[in-house]
Amino acid sequence: MNLRQQLKRLNESIEYTSRKNSSFKMGNKQTIFTDEQLDAYQDCTFFTRKEILRLHGRYHEMAPNVVPMDYTKDPDVKLPMQLIINMPELKENPFKERIVESFSEDGEGSLSFNDFVDMFSVLSEMAPRELKAIYAFKIYDFNTDNFICKSDLEKTLNKLTREELTAEEITLVCEKVIEEADMDGDGKLGFADFENMISKAPDFLSTFHIRI
Repeated sequence: MNLRQQLKRLNESIEYTSRKNSSFKMGNKQTIFTDEQLDAYQDCTFFTRKEILRLHGRYHEMAPNVVPMDYTKDPDVKLPMQLIINMPELKENPFKERIVESFSEDGEGSLSFNDFVDMFSVLSEMAPRELKAIYAFKIYDFNTDNFICKSDLEKTLNKLTREELTAEEITLVCEKVIEEADMDGDGKLGFADFENMISKAPDFLSTFHIRI
């Protein structure tokens, strides 16, 4: 192969790589995903490519020595809950720990980039009400038994009211909620009960979103 042929092959290789990879500049570095990765993220979330790259920028900023810029090899990296809940978008949210735990694959609060993207996708304004309801139920199910029982409601109300209600007031509200929403009379709320309850409160999930 002569020099001209070698240069031609090199140029073809560079052009192919440019077509296959998408990047987002941060300083002198770049975040790189393959087109297939970005297509998959778009198919599974409510984000554009640009928004996905921006999310990676935020994820990387929290631990630049841990999170690589190049994601073409899908690195096995997870960030601890403490870093995530201190993001400006979450730090004032009374349910921040439960939100992160609910999107953590291991349930312990550590988030991979995929978990991180899923979390912000569900909490985005574009996510449908039905999907938000599923995760709202999961977040309020503190003991993770797939029901919202009286103790779950008590914890939810304490967080919503910043513990401004007395114990007696909390008990009265919880009993009233269960009395009105428990359709099968088992003393706790399954997802169908919960979904029926929030359907009567159209504004319930209107604030169940976070912008990034």
